[in-house]
Amino acid sequence: MTDRRKRMALSTGIELAIDGLARGLSFALLGAAITLVFGLGNVLNLALGSFAVIAVVVAVTVGGAVGSVAVGAVAGLVVVAVLGLVVDRTLLSSVYRSEGEERIVLGIFVTLGLAIALDGIMFVYVPLTYSLAHGVPGVELAGIGIRGSTLLTFAVAIPVLVGLFGFLDRTQLGTATRTVVHDETGALLCGVNPRRIRTIIFVVSLVLAGIAGLLRAASSDVTVSAGFELTVFAIIVAIVGGVRDLRGTVLAGFGLGLVITAANFIVGAYLANVLLFAVAVAVLIARPEEIS
Repeated sequence: MTDRRKRMALSTGIELAIDGLARGLSFALLGAAITLVFGLGNVLNLALGSFAVIAVVVAVTVGGAVGSVAVGAVAGLVVVAVLGLVVDRTLLSSVYRSEGEERIVLGIFVTLGLAIALDGIMFVYVPLTYSLAHGVPGVELAGIGIRGSTLLTFAVAIPVLVGLFGFLDRTQLGTATRTVVHDETGALLCGVNPRRIRTIIFVVSLVLAGIAGLLRAASSDVTVSAGFELTVFAIIVAIVGGVRDLRGTVLAGFGLGLVITAANFIVGAYLANVLLFAVAVAVLIARPEEIS
């Protein structure tokens, strides 16, 4: 291999790694959204991806109407948060009244039904494809090209994840959240209201998913059918990361982002997705207790 080809191969590898890390950040946001809700209340939110798509639909619609992508993005996240609050105080109330495995199963059926309903409404009433014109230019450093959407992902996702861990580790509400996760009875004795904490975390999880959806729309088209795919990615990342382990989920997001980006380049998108499923199945076989 000539020096020129070696430099080109090195540049391509670095570009793939950078794109993979950016994709991993989006995966980490989705996985964290699943992990927070499941770890806190044993509810597997299968409607997560649908809320991410709703954030994109609202952001593009409002942003186009007012001429500001930032305003549209904020509007999308606000709408998702409000919808999440409504869902939590209505549909999920019956779920949280159950216990143990019954709650897990009921949560799956309720959120799956919600996802089907939301997707059906969007198929009927909104256009099928959306993209976010973020306006961030790409850059080239030492012959390595970095896309504008990748830069935007780093600029948004890293502070969000740092803020999430700061919230959980350094605030009174975050401490209360961790207390409920580890010992709900002890939290009650300390005056913490688990139901209120679950409501807050559910809304936070949907905002995280909304941010991931917006970042996805900044790099590629998002269809109204993308909710299922985003939910699957979120679940795979959460499973590989340990389901209830937030830090493990974030690390898994990075790792799987690198894997699927490299696999897309080498073997194509279809086989790359198959590879992700294979990883998830292997992890479930190796440690099935993680989802109990």
